[in-house]
Amino acid sequence: MKVIDARGLACPAPVLMARDAVETDANGRVKVIVNDHASKENVSLFLESRGFHVSVDERDGDFHIIGEGGPGVAPSAADLPDADLKKIMVMITTDRMGYGDDTLGLKLMLNFIKTLREMGSELWRLALVNNGVKLAVTGSGALEDLNALAAAGVTILVCGTCLTHFDLLHEKQVGETTNMLDIVTAMQLADKVVNI
Repeated sequence: MKVIDARGLACPAPVLMARDAVETDANGRVKVIVNDHASKENVSLFLESRGFHVSVDERDGDFHIIGEGGPGVAPSAADLPDADLKKIMVMITTDRMGYGDDTLGLKLMLNFIKTLREMGSELWRLALVNNGVKLAVTGSGALEDLNALAAAGVTILVCGTCLTHFDLLHEKQVGETTNMLDIVTAMQLADKVVNI
């Protein structure tokens, strides 16, 4: 079994190390050791997306993530853009829109998220990073609209490093906790990326 010690490394390093191990070691078993919850979730999700059965053992504040199974599983058809349909990814980096009055900025952002439904099936991914993750946590005025987007099939990616930085990892109410590798991959697959 390939063992990777990624303790103390910031996102996306643990996921990238896991990816490299999966690509270079074909024995079907990998163990990644991390020491924060965001890395635990990110590495686990990555390994699961590659067809591994994942188990996590917590020891003395460290998470030992063991992946067993079939490395190299290709992305599912649902993850790839349909050739006939434009796929738009929206990257939201703040919980307010524009600069100046914060109260107005929050109202504008909430209206923007509500209006995203008008993009219809072209809206493919929504990525929340930095202060944008605050839109996906308990008490956010955007939760109803974000849940409606998720129910309509929009994948919502929420930066795990950002949630950890703001101590909000356990407050997340919608979306997938993710990492920069997933966000960059989604940007590559999208036909268009809109930055807010």
